[in-house]
Amino acid sequence: MRAFLAVTAAFLLGAAVTSLPMTRSALSQSDGDGPTLEDLQNVMKQVQGTYVEDVSRQDLIRSAIDGMVSDLDPHSGYLDPEQFQSMQVNTKGEYGGLGLRVAEEEHGFIEVISPIEGTPAAASDIQAGDLIVGVDGTSTRQLDLSEAVKMMRGEPGTEITLTLRRNEQEPFDVTLAREQVTIEPVRTEAFQQIGYLRITRFNEHAGEAVSKAIDTLREDKIDGPMRGLVLDLRNNPGGLLKQAIKVSDAFLDDKEVVSARGRGGSVSKSYASQAGRQVGDIPIVVLINAGSASASEIVAGALRDHDRAIVMGTRSFGKGSIQTVKPLESGGALRLTTARYYTPSGDSIQAEGIAPDIQVAQAKITKQTPSRSLREQDLRGALDNDESGGGDQQAESGQSEDSEDGETDRLAKDYQLNRAVTLLRGVALMEQKAR
Repeated sequence: MRAFLAVTAAFLLGAAVTSLPMTRSALSQSDGDGPTLEDLQNVMKQVQGTYVEDVSRQDLIRSAIDGMVSDLDPHSGYLDPEQFQSMQVNTKGEYGGLGLRVAEEEHGFIEVISPIEGTPAAASDIQAGDLIVGVDGTSTRQLDLSEAVKMMRGEPGTEITLTLRRNEQEPFDVTLAREQVTIEPVRTEAFQQIGYLRITRFNEHAGEAVSKAIDTLREDKIDGPMRGLVLDLRNNPGGLLKQAIKVSDAFLDDKEVVSARGRGGSVSKSYASQAGRQVGDIPIVVLINAGSASASEIVAGALRDHDRAIVMGTRSFGKGSIQTVKPLESGGALRLTTARYYTPSGDSIQAEGIAPDIQVAQAKITKQTPSRSLREQDLRGALDNDESGGGDQQAESGQSEDSEDGETDRLAKDYQLNRAVTLLRGVALMEQKAR
């Protein structure tokens, strides 16, 4: 529609055209103040009546609404019924489907990234790397990714047949019954006595999932007391404001998390965490990067401003606004920016993002084999160590606690996480020495 209007304007400047009628009402309403509602109605009539191709009134109204709000800011816009439903699935974190993480493959097929644990896909013969070449007899080459995902989702209990191709094998069919799939927003890991908690999205389950994950770390994954925690918010695009507050409950004790300011800049509402933080006083490192936005920045900013955590990584995305979604009678919805949010210190991170306390860019770690050096024990006539021990033997063999508990590879592949864990271990060691 915008392209059509732009071409029309250019044409009017360059050549004579048939004049279009304008009502007296529209003229009387102009007065140099810009377009009026009568203008909008006239434009719709002219497009429907004289445009070179048929355009439905519904499409014109949808384009008018979208144009009205999409130019306000990047986060306001009109959601058609399908887009609105997809957004609800993302925020609710539940859907009827198979439990597959998929991506579009370069030849047009759909590639399985991984089945999600505890879902029909995980219980089947589907493997990571398989290509989905057909969905209920329809070639995925005829579908884009969103269409294929839509076909695979559906009412729990209904069946679907996927045609798979694995390596050089002949394609084969797998028939599955859809189930209710819950998207888990949190995963955990332990590096000896340092806990690791990654939040991938702030959906409706985030707050509860974080609370359960902390209990799991303490009870099942860490031997002894937890001496530090890495909260990983990298590449988390945000989600629900309410869940950002609930997540903050685990780390802050009755503190302001964020304040919202609407039109005019006055504070419209302040949000605070509940009393009694779940993790106590253990040191925390929050990891962020350019993919950390919205609710992620709210949590990181609150923990930083209350001196509850060290923020490490690279500058965050900088989305400092709050959107309200209002359902419409058509089944779609209006997503409208209604406020800016501010961290407890009163800072707006809009367009600026959160600058980490410790700047650490992601890097590749390359392990180097140390050369054999001359040591005291190699000298002729060197005195023996009269203490029992053998600490050098462990160093000579290249063994370490890290390699024994299997964490070396994980930390070697993720430099930012490596730095965070190392920092927390240092803090824990200093605390032990100070006792």
